[in-house]
Amino acid sequence: MAQRHPTAIVADGAKLGAGVEIGPYCVIGGEVELSDGVVLHSHVVVAGHTRIGPRTQVFPFASLGHRPQDLKYGGETSELVIGADNMIREHVTMNPGTEGGGLLTKVGDHCLFMMGAHVAHDCTVGNRVILANNATLAGHVVVEDDAIVGGLSAIHQFVRIGRGAMIGGMSGIEHDVIPYGLAMGERASLQGLNIVGLKRHGFERAQIRDLNEAYNFLFSDDDTMAERVERLAKERGKVKGVDDILSFIQTGSSRALCRPKAGNGG
Repeated sequence: MAQRHPTAIVADGAKLGAGVEIGPYCVIGGEVELSDGVVLHSHVVVAGHTRIGPRTQVFPFASLGHRPQDLKYGGETSELVIGADNMIREHVTMNPGTEGGGLLTKVGDHCLFMMGAHVAHDCTVGNRVILANNATLAGHVVVEDDAIVGGLSAIHQFVRIGRGAMIGGMSGIEHDVIPYGLAMGERASLQGLNIVGLKRHGFERAQIRDLNEAYNFLFSDDDTMAERVERLAKERGKVKGVDDILSFIQTGSSRALCRPKAGNGG
């Protein structure tokens, strides 16, 4: 049975799994689904067509599932789907999708959203992602598995953050960041590879060295980017991580690639 504090308001129609805990002064809408073991600590609002996966914890003053902050939104039915084992801390906001983005905002499993983080409409967030305090995703952003977005950073709409990438704190990200890249700055540029992240995810020293050589070649001044991508696939395609980077670049995007500043090739 779900446990509800007497001050919590749970609308008729809400679906509550086994072991759900709803703390003081929470407000749960009638189309919300809370899976087994979800914990809402207190003062949490969950609205709209929102599904929260097993064992996810939500802390005070988080707002999940209210209408998107998009003036084009016309009230169409859309969803916010949050996966399992996430930690959603104080004052986090997440919005459902819009018609222009498939009517879905989706968050994976085992993520940490620190205080004040924001996930806007139509975003897709992978697994084991960390958004530090007050990190902000604009609409239609894609954040792949194991990426970290530093505190007070802002990601421009339609930008993609590749798997294992690291965004330094207080950065403005206007362009796609390759997998395993390290980007930072007021108008961010690539600073190299996320070496610490690579080590944490099992890359050996020789593999990191080979991937760094591939990175330096990719952002060298030889030929065009398209030609370098083709050569990299032929010459270094078996280097661990290179296929992730090449696939990311070759996938269509409305944003340009985030690149190193002149003289900072890697």
